[in-house]
Amino acid sequence: MNASPDSSPEIVAPSRALTGVKYEIRGRLARRALELERMGYEIIALNIGNPGLYGFRTPETMRLAMIENLQASEPYCHQKGIFPAREAVVMQQQSRGVAGVTAEDVFIGNGVSELIDLTLRALVNDGDEVLIPSPDYPLWTAATVLNGARAVHYPCRPENGFLPDPEEIERLITPRTRALVVINPNNPTGRVYPRELLESLARLAERHRLVVFSDEIYDSMTYDDAEHVPMATLVQDTLCGTFSGLSKVYRACGYRVGWVVFSGSRDTADRYLESVELLSALRLCANVPGQWAVQTAIGGYQSIRDLVTPGGRLYESRQAVIDGAAGSRFIDLVTPDGAMYAFPRVSTEALPDFDDERFAYELLEHKHVLVAPGVSFNTAYNNHFRITTLPEPAVIGEVFSRIDDLLHDWAVAERA
Repeated sequence: MNASPDSSPEIVAPSRALTGVKYEIRGRLARRALELERMGYEIIALNIGNPGLYGFRTPETMRLAMIENLQASEPYCHQKGIFPAREAVVMQQQSRGVAGVTAEDVFIGNGVSELIDLTLRALVNDGDEVLIPSPDYPLWTAATVLNGARAVHYPCRPENGFLPDPEEIERLITPRTRALVVINPNNPTGRVYPRELLESLARLAERHRLVVFSDEIYDSMTYDDAEHVPMATLVQDTLCGTFSGLSKVYRACGYRVGWVVFSGSRDTADRYLESVELLSALRLCANVPGQWAVQTAIGGYQSIRDLVTPGGRLYESRQAVIDGAAGSRFIDLVTPDGAMYAFPRVSTEALPDFDDERFAYELLEHKHVLVAPGVSFNTAYNNHFRITTLPEPAVIGEVFSRIDDLLHDWAVAERA
């Protein structure tokens, strides 16, 4: 039956599964920034860790590896990925002290993002719980919710340097808890977890038979004396999935190549791993051309080291963030010792009514700087924001000048 001319059009409603799912990193603020750019404004975008956007290039050897294997990239590959890529990941794990892994334990995906969703989908049932850090990389929370489980956020408090308390985490465990997510080096805070903390988290997961999902996409991006300790070297008596890829360390975000390696106790996880492979097969395979760059990336010269040591571009940009925060009377910063982000705090002593979402919108509208408000990362407080440390130091200096101008105007208005 045709609708009458006077009747309202039928509403196309979104799925209720999306209730509570957010990804503000590419959300309303980013859309507004695009509108402003189309109006002719130049926006300094600090919302996404996208190295290619800031002039970082993928190593040439990786590009050549793809070109030389284009003919072999035309068919589908195995659902777990091409063997040379998976074998290269195994060799990297072995060099880091992870024993007992083979190419059969490696799954290649269209970036770590796809694998987060896939590995959670294979694990959780409606009402199950996953322990996720707060602040978190919000895809972990979104993927948990979309797969019918409940994200239980364990606090990584600013006053504790954004490091979690294992005893506090243990109190959150219930009979429905299935997994513990660890993000190290951390996004959004830039913290690198000390070995002792990771050992405590490993023992906690083993006691409660939790699957450990260790997001280590920034594994080689550490500064000064910070040491990245692979979680898989510590987890023995439960299943551990380690996530990494080409996007960040190798500056190849657009290649969409990530991997997850399963290690630790697999004797009780056969059906789960078969389910991960089933889901991998349902999407046929990951992007094949980019997989040919994996062996060259892992086995070749590690140019990231030149970028994260004094004089290197990432090191100096990070230092510009540290200096910018130190020079502001409104901002405090827990020094990031890894990854490519900082998570500054705006002093509520100076600005008692500060709200990070309002701040992010006004910073964009009036100062043309795009940042991600702290609540985007599932925090219980609203006085932080995340920026990427990828721009040149001079650009970062300009950003902090604009931020201070805005916060100064707010402080004057509050006193008026």
